[in-house]
Amino acid sequence: MKKALKNPGVQAFVASIICIILGLLIGYIVLLFINPEGAAESIVNVIKNFLTWSRPNKKLQQFGNTLAKTMPLLMCSLSILFAYKVGLFNIGAAGQYVAGSCACLYAALAWGWGWLPCMIFALVAGAVLGAIVGFLKSRCNVNEVISGIMLNWISLYTANTLLTKVKEVASPYTMYIKDVNPSALLPNAGLDKLFNKNQYITIAVPLAMIIAIAVSILLSKTKLGYELKATGSNKNAAKYAGMAENRNIILTLVISGALAGLGAAMLYLTGYMRWECTQSSVPGMGFNGIAAAFLGGLNPIGAIFSSFFIQHITDGGQYVNTNFYSSQISDLISSVIIYLCGFVLFIKITMNNLLAKSEEKKSRALKVSEGGDK
Repeated sequence: MKKALKNPGVQAFVASIICIILGLLIGYIVLLFINPEGAAESIVNVIKNFLTWSRPNKKLQQFGNTLAKTMPLLMCSLSILFAYKVGLFNIGAAGQYVAGSCACLYAALAWGWGWLPCMIFALVAGAVLGAIVGFLKSRCNVNEVISGIMLNWISLYTANTLLTKVKEVASPYTMYIKDVNPSALLPNAGLDKLFNKNQYITIAVPLAMIIAIAVSILLSKTKLGYELKATGSNKNAAKYAGMAENRNIILTLVISGALAGLGAAMLYLTGYMRWECTQSSVPGMGFNGIAAAFLGGLNPIGAIFSSFFIQHITDGGQYVNTNFYSSQISDLISSVIIYLCGFVLFIKITMNNLLAKSEEKKSRALKVSEGGDK
């Protein structure tokens, strides 16, 4: 058992399960305090999500909706973990996601571009914002957290301003892509048939998973990945070894920003959501990506499963019984679980410390035993 717990993959899995259980338990306790009568039913419905539906076709359709929203979350989690592996905390992924949203929607609705140019434009927009953070970090020694947070708000209000030109007259939301420019919608490639003709299931699903695998290979199997991680571990040592440390920092945040920007295109170009031009807070997708990255053990493959789980729980919140609780209680439960997901790394460190103490105690006992035999 101890040997298994020393495996990083097993540690990440166990830590994630502990966080999930704690999150659900705290959510259940909150429901009990508010109204114990509907607590058990509501927390079960949060866990079940689309499985609460009795009809198989409806289950498939709702499952498709959750999957469609998982892909942008996965891309944001990849953005976070990619930068973190290189020693950077890209909290600006939220702003890069906003930049991607603005770029793809404006290109689709104002310029009439097709889906591929719109996706590329979103990727470039996120990359440019990442490059600004990287430049400030490498050349001016500005902490990426500070510059990232500032750019999040700049991106939000810039997007609100630009997208006002392509919004509906009678509402704060942007126009429907399917009505204005259907060519900008991502193709289904027949995948919608697997989910009861759910129009929101597009090529974004396999594409995001392929990108997750590519990020994993890049970080663990390539020379570039090694150089990026080496730069993150020790910038001065990387410079001494002949690596272009400033270039690597900028490149890391460019790639990280591109992933977040592309994630936005994977959501908005499905037509599932529209941008609200009056919103005063940065979309939570980029911040939820932090939780998904850590819940997945900072592993690109693990991020696929953690992103789906977080989106599953978030969507499951809509099935909380509103006869007993306000509609906001679902957001509270989801927030508690997402918050606890950030403790995965802490739990892993605690597990390693306990294992080390156990080994040390065992070693001392063995020495005492050997001394007694002599």
